[in-house]
Amino acid sequence: MNTTALTAPDLADIERLALAARDALSPDFKRPAMQVALRVEDFADEDMLDELELENAFQLTGMYEGIPLIEKSSFDQPMRPDTIWLFRRPILDEWAERGDVTLGALVSHVYIHELAHHFGWSDADIARIDRWWE
Repeated sequence: MNTTALTAPDLADIERLALAARDALSPDFKRPAMQVALRVEDFADEDMLDELELENAFQLTGMYEGIPLIEKSSFDQPMRPDTIWLFRRPILDEWAERGDVTLGALVSHVYIHELAHHFGWSDADIARIDRWWE
């Protein structure tokens, strides 16, 4: 294999993988998922890290920013759209460290985890059905 032409997946590649995960959802989940903006950046910004009390940007592969559906009110005036953030460098770092999953599977996992927060699930709720770390 000629490795001189290989490059790391870029932001658009990660976005394509996340959108493929969204497109594979059942209609009951896909419709509301399409209302959530998707942003892919190399790393979380300092404000996000501070809010989560994280010192190392490699600790955060994704984040949901918004009001979960179970908490929304028709009287809410959103300041910005609900957004799922995916962070390319931490995702690639985890993918390389794991070595046992495809990049598509990892991006899908992170995206679906953050989407679950949009539906109002806590990390504990998600962990009961998604034992990813095992």
